[in-house]
Amino acid sequence: MVEIDAALVRTLVATQFPQWAHLPVAAVTRQGWDNRTFRLGDDLLARLPSAEGYASGIAKEDRCLPILARHLPLPVPEPVATGEPAAGYPYPWSVRRWLPGDTLEAAHDVDRTAVARDLAAFLVALRRIPTADGPAAGRHSAFRGCHPSVYGDDVEQALDRLGDRVDGDACRQVWASALTSAWPDAPVWFHGDVAAGNLLVAGGRLAAVIDFGTCGVGDPACDLVPAWTWCVGAERAVFRDGVGLGADAWRRARGWALWKALVSVAYGEGSPAEPLRVLAEVLADPVG
Repeated sequence: MVEIDAALVRTLVATQFPQWAHLPVAAVTRQGWDNRTFRLGDDLLARLPSAEGYASGIAKEDRCLPILARHLPLPVPEPVATGEPAAGYPYPWSVRRWLPGDTLEAAHDVDRTAVARDLAAFLVALRRIPTADGPAAGRHSAFRGCHPSVYGDDVEQALDRLGDRVDGDACRQVWASALTSAWPDAPVWFHGDVAAGNLLVAGGRLAAVIDFGTCGVGDPACDLVPAWTWCVGAERAVFRDGVGLGADAWRRARGWALWKALVSVAYGEGSPAEPLRVLAEVLADPVG
């Protein structure tokens, strides 16, 4: 990881975009893992990849976001400018239009059922966008949009590492079920990381979707994981019905959720409480 702070951002902005050199720079409260984000005045933000593996997402977003924005029912990040490596920072970086709202994980007074419905409608609209200019799923998308079997070794290694901490037999049953089908239709757009930190809410409703660094064209099952990571109770049924995909897609989606929960418990830093909670939800409810 590269050390990124407000001083570096001020230097990069001042040398490459002097028209914004007078704007205040402040780190956003909740930072992601792939990128570090800084507020640039009232209307802009600067977004810097934290490691080499995430740097290619800048050019992809620059190309894909304008295409997607024309078809989606909610705002997505708007590319404003692209910066170059400088001042000891080795990667391209971006300036985006600021989108108001709180992340779903931090927001209060959320209409959870409405958000589940809004998110489902967003994903339906995303799947319907023409794919001619979309990048096929692969390494650039961390293999989201591919078949979940790509992470089979990760699942087995995590289960071996965790031992009796998890119900290995139940996990293997869910994983085996996830591998019994494949996306039968033409590839469609997917987001690739529909996490609560990438969903903005305002007035209790979903207001924007951010961070398309893992987007691409392929199998949309990977985008259904909020059914276990965020939805609870009746919200799952609302999300499931709104998404409009069949049982096969949900089995693969459950596999994606299982994989991420297992590796987060086995190798993640800090408390495993949240991925253990998600794992329990995955094992308890097939959703589809």
